[in-house]
Amino acid sequence: MSFEHEKRAARRILAGIEDGKLSTYETFELVSEADPALIYFIFAWLRAHYPSSNSLSDGVLGRLGRLCTEYPKAARRAAAGESDSIVAWFQEGHRYGDYNADAFIDLIVDKLES
Repeated sequence: MSFEHEKRAARRILAGIEDGKLSTYETFELVSEADPALIYFIFAWLRAHYPSSNSLSDGVLGRLGRLCTEYPKAARRAAAGESDSIVAWFQEGHRYGDYNADAFIDLIVDKLES
C-alpha cells in the first residue's frame, strides 16, 4: 500500500527545515499534524546529515533550533516520538547516514503506516 500523502507531508517538513523555503510557522503547522515518531526521525536524520563539519549545518540546524525554540511543542512531539518502538527497530539495524532523504522518508512512513 502506498502512503503518498503522508510521504509528501514528511518530505515537506524535512525540506522546509533543510532548505528554509517554509516559514517557521508553516513548518510548525506541518509538525503539529504529524506522527511524533516521524518528527523524531526527521529531526534525527537532519542532525545526522548536518554535523558541524558540514558547511550547511549552521543554516539547517539553526532553522531546526528556531522551530523548537519558537514552538516548544515541536520539540516535545519529537521527544515523545523517541519512545516509539519503531525508533528502537530502526536504531538496531539501520543508520541515518545510509539513507538519502527520499529513501529515508519512504522507509519510515511505510513502517509507521504498516
